[in-house]
Amino acid sequence: MNKVKVGIIGLGEVAQITHLPILESLSDRYEIAAICDISPRLLEAMGDRYNVNRRYTDAIELTKQADLDAVFVLNSDEYHAECAIAALKNKKHVLIEKPVCLTLADADAIIRARDESGAQVMVGYMRRFAPAYISAVEEVKRLDKINYARIRAIIGANRLIIEQTSNVLRPDDFPETAVRDKQERAQRMVHEAIGDAPQELKSVYRLLCGLSSHDLSAMREIIGIPKRVIAASQWNGGKFMNAILEYDGYNATFETGVDNQRRFDAHIQVYGDRKAVMIQYDTPYIRHLPTTKVVEETAGEAFNRTVERPSFKDAYTIELEYFHDVVTKGVQPKTTVEDSKEDLKLFKLIVDAMAGN
Repeated sequence: MNKVKVGIIGLGEVAQITHLPILESLSDRYEIAAICDISPRLLEAMGDRYNVNRRYTDAIELTKQADLDAVFVLNSDEYHAECAIAALKNKKHVLIEKPVCLTLADADAIIRARDESGAQVMVGYMRRFAPAYISAVEEVKRLDKINYARIRAIIGANRLIIEQTSNVLRPDDFPETAVRDKQERAQRMVHEAIGDAPQELKSVYRLLCGLSSHDLSAMREIIGIPKRVIAASQWNGGKFMNAILEYDGYNATFETGVDNQRRFDAHIQVYGDRKAVMIQYDTPYIRHLPTTKVVEETAGEAFNRTVERPSFKDAYTIELEYFHDVVTKGVQPKTTVEDSKEDLKLFKLIVDAMAGN
């Protein structure tokens, strides 16, 4: 099996908890050949732990390393486009964590760089690779009709789960100039995405780009793109929100928020006339918690409820196995930049509905 040499940009919690350990477990497919972070302390710790000698504090320099086949863009989303484009200009395939970026213009720039390079870009929507989810997509296709759909993600703050289950290094040796640059980029990009808006709607947009991108991306694959946003609202400074989405012949509701409960409630449920299909997710910060498909169906006199758990293999692992095929076999990724642009468009429609536009 061909080994893919990977450079990792960003060594924060998602890299430490998921990507680095999974790449190590898939050592027949991958070699971690370079790492990058703006924290020298974190760079040293992860380099020593995973025996990686090529270490960078400049992401653009990492993308120039000649022997790399692919670059994982795992840093803060304000820098996704810049890093992905640099990797593509250096003929590297790219796996980029969600959201692909914060603005449509940056998404288009990534697409242009991809097409010019001949390399592939895959966006990290790992939920859409879970076997139970893939099974649910097919189950929904077999419904005679859809009466209603619900998309829900009410979760506790990630730190509440992480602090009990993982030892994540959180150094504080970031350059002050980098901290200021990140803040300035965020303000500029959010303004470009949604225009002049009160702070709570800016917070809504960042939550949509973060947690909600998983939910709405999965929703789009299972029931399609909504015709319009009928109504939307937010409260608690943009930390909670809901929206009513119009489809042909039915509506869907989307609800999300982050509180201080140590639990993770994320699911999509699609209601047919005699059958309902639900895909239930658990926190991705504890590996191998199963994603399940629940089917409720009335058949004659009976009401049946079945729970399907196809595998304990976590969706992140399946996603990285899939990405290996993208790099080595020329498989076209299903989670493309064009696909991810539909999320950015929907986020803007939700914010506009909240603003009364």
